[in-house]
Order: sequence, then C-alpha cells, then structure tokens
Amino acid sequence: MAATGFAVGLGNIWRFPYVTGENGGAAFVLVYVICAAFIGIPILIAEIMIGRRGQASPPDAMQHLAQSEGGSSAWRGVGQLNLATAFLIQATYCVVAGWVLWYLFKALTTGFSGVDAAMAASSFDAVLGDIGGMLLWTLISLAATGTIVYFGVNAGIERSVRILMPTLFLLMVCLVNYNIVAGGFDEAVDYLFTPDFSKINPTMILAAVGQAFFSIGVAMAGMMIFGAYLPRSFSIPRAALIIIVIDTTVALLAGLMIFPIVFRFGLDPAGGTGLIFQTLPVAFAQMPGGHLVAVLFFLLLSVAAVTSMVGLVEPLVARAEERFAFSRQTATLVVLSAISALAVFSVLSYNVIADYRVLGFDLNGILDFTSNQIMLPVGGLLIALFAGWVIKRSTSADELELGGLFTPWYLLIRYLVPVAIITVLVTGLF
Repeated sequence: MAATGFAVGLGNIWRFPYVTGENGGAAFVLVYVICAAFIGIPILIAEIMIGRRGQASPPDAMQHLAQSEGGSSAWRGVGQLNLATAFLIQATYCVVAGWVLWYLFKALTTGFSGVDAAMAASSFDAVLGDIGGMLLWTLISLAATGTIVYFGVNAGIERSVRILMPTLFLLMVCLVNYNIVAGGFDEAVDYLFTPDFSKINPTMILAAVGQAFFSIGVAMAGMMIFGAYLPRSFSIPRAALIIIVIDTTVALLAGLMIFPIVFRFGLDPAGGTGLIFQTLPVAFAQMPGGHLVAVLFFLLLSVAAVTSMVGLVEPLVARAEERFAFSRQTATLVVLSAISALAVFSVLSYNVIADYRVLGFDLNGILDFTSNQIMLPVGGLLIALFAGWVIKRSTSADELELGGLFTPWYLLIRYLVPVAIITVLVTGLF
C-alpha cells in the first residue's frame, strides 16, 4: 500500500495529462501503456526483488547482492544514481506539491466561485509570480512529508493510503461521470484513444518511457527501499501487478477528468505544467456542489502528492542513516534541508530567473529533462542489466516464485528491456 501511494500521485494526475497534451494525445498514451507493460513491469519486479534480497538502502543493497552473486561492488553506483534521481525529482516535485496545497487552501476559502477560464489562467500566473507564497507552500509540503517519514512507513504512510487512495479513486470516477454529462467527453475520448501514428517519433517515445518510469516510480530508489520492507510472505509479482494496474488506471482517469474540461472551454491541451490548475477550478465553479468537490479533490490530491514525496525522501533518509549513523530524526532534517535549498532555485525559475535558459531550457526544464528523460531510463537500464546478467537465474526464481511466468519475465529483463531502452535513449537523444 505504501508503494502504491508512492506510485499514485502527481505523476498520474498532474504530469500525465500535460505531458500527453504536449506529445500528441492518443499516440503518446498508446506508447506509454506499451512502455509501462513491457518495460515498466519487468523493471518494477526487478527493483522490488533487489530491495528485498539486499535488505538495505539502494547502494548497499546493490553492493551486497552483487557480491553475494559473484559480481563487482561497483554496482552500488546504480543505487547512488537512483538516489540522485530521487533528489533532483523531489526538488521540483515539492514545488508542485506546494501548488496543490495552496489550491486546497483556495478551495477551502473561495471554492473557486465564479471562476472562468481566463480567471483560472490569471490566478495560476499570479501563483507563479508570488515568490513568498510559493516558498511558504513548498516548505509546508516538505514539512508534511518529513512528519510522515519521521514516524516511518507503517505508522505514517500506510494507514493513510488504505483510506485515502480509494476515496481519491472514487472522486475521480465521479468527476469523469460529471464530464460525460457536462460536455467535451467525446472529444476527450477521441483525443486519448484514437491515435495519430504520424505523431510517434523517437523524442515522443523517450518522453513516454520517462513518464512510465516517473509514474510507476521505478529507478528512483523508492521501490527498492519499499522492497526492503516487503515481507517474504508477500508475492513480489502480485505487489507489482497491484501497483501497475492502479497506477495506469488512475493516469487514464486523470486524462478523462482533465481533457473534457479542456475541450469544453476551448483551452490548449498542451497547456504545460499548469494544466490541471487552469482547468479544474473552472469545472468546480460550474458544477453543483462544486465547492465541496473542490475541497475533497485537492485534499485527496494533496495526500497523493505527499505520499509520493515520502517515497522519494524515504530512501534518501535511509541512506543518510546508514552512511553517517544519523538518527532517523537527524537524517530527515538533513535530507529535507538539502531538498529545500535546491527547491528555492526551482521556485525562482518560474519568475525571477525564468528568462535564463540553457539550450532552450529554464532550470526546471533542465532538471526535468535530466532526471526524467536521461537518469530514469539509464537507471532502469542498469537495474535490468543487473537483474538479468548479475543476479543468478536460480536466485531470481527463488525470490519471485513466478512459476511458468518466470521465463518470459527473465527473457524480458535480460534481453528485450535493455535493447528497448538503449534504442529509445539513442534515437530520442541524438
């Protein structure tokens, strides 16, 4: 449940719709689902297996397992890469989580009464220009995350996920049903599920791989550390299947929740990072009981955002405890302080330093491209190579207990997944 809470978050509800809008709609969705099924699932199973077998933070888990299998201790570098990826993602992710908390406050105080498309866009622009406000809500999001990490996975995150994730899912279904009645739904279905194959290109495929990894939560250390906490009695393939089915379903629901509003009000599907903040308030303003629905939605989205942040922070804290012999409290404070420092620059890149660009990217663009379209695929590739070529087949078979499905998984992780990721990386980048 904790791992599901990590996977289901802003990557599905905030990032998936706007990345889909920027990459051609249904063609991107098709490639994303294929990547999630044939690349994401095998790597997810491998990463959880490495964590449970290694019983440590990612670098030490990789090193212990490599040495026990007769491999090089240099494989610990993969765990370090995963931790670095988590750190970079968290630095921008916590700012977006701050937006969600801020919009929860707006929902509580105004309920978006009378908001139209122009007002919603103007309001979001005002948020981006308010440096003090963004810093405040970013720090609040980090404080909430730190509180949960302080109390640990079971006492902190798992209890909240058991109740709040199903509630979020139910509310999303209700919003999708509202869209069926309110209008724009047919256009959204066509946009999401009728692919224009001419829009498939290497850059888009690389974006789909990055989104699949980001959404599922692989190659960023979280799944490996949750694997270390997973009891031996619980099936890893079962855990992976639960995570991937819920994660993909929520992402598609998010598309059916956002894009009907986009088409109903003539908005731009490629609206960028602010897409949900410029669309949902308009819908809440016009629907019956919209004030209550807005509060519930942003409350649950806040929970989803924070539980995902916990999954990014937990492995960093666990590593700090191991490496420096910190107490959990000290490790949490040190990690969150470091993230806060980089998050300040993320906030400023939306306003003060927005015009400073490198190769066409602002700072957030650089962090996003580096972490999601380079570090995540490279990290996933190395996990696949480690699971397929370093860990003995007998070890994997014993840990996974897949029965007749073991051979297909093993062939995927050993051959198809590495070749696919290398091909996508080379063609997408160069």
